[in-house]
Amino acid sequence: MENMTAVDIPKWITITQVAQMTGLSAKTIARWEKIGRIRRAKRNWRGWRIYEKEDILQIKNFLESVF
Repeated sequence: MENMTAVDIPKWITITQVAQMTGLSAKTIARWEKIGRIRRAKRNWRGWRIYEKEDILQIKNFLESVF
């Protein structure tokens, strides 16, 4: 994820894809949302979390600040 830019990220991405990109688990991302460390993801018509480019960059920045 270090070399990833906003241009490389599709418009919508699932929590599983974000987890793979960041090396985190989907449960960790969901927990961070629940406790307010990162903003809540939008939901699609199925109720699945979907992330935009800005959300992914926020997760990346938070991850870098923690570790």
